[in-house]
Amino acid sequence: MSLEWEQIIIAAEDTQALGHWWADVLGWVVLDDSVYEFEIRESEDRLPGIMFEKVDRAKQGKNRLHLDFRPDDQEAEVAKFLAAGATRVDVGQGDVPWEVLADPEGNEFCILAPRRT
Repeated sequence: MSLEWEQIIIAAEDTQALGHWWADVLGWVVLDDSVYEFEIRESEDRLPGIMFEKVDRAKQGKNRLHLDFRPDDQEAEVAKFLAAGATRVDVGQGDVPWEVLADPEGNEFCILAPRRT
């Protein structure tokens, strides 16, 4: 028996706006643009994806699960996300080598430092 990771689910008040925001900033493709379940992937045949599921209330408190991205150029990626509408957030991380940002609905994610070679 095998187990394949299909997607991660992010609750969203506006699935289409948030889904398009993530698709644009990541350069991913939209597979399903439903108001209730909006799905994006890096490419049509590449897993895992991200699905935005409709909820009726705003996010409250810190995420219990978040996405980490490891770029080649941390500064450039942080600038790209901020220019697209992300915000810097303090979740009590202190002085760390990664940047904690939030998407337009307040979902936290991290832009890590490049891997050391």
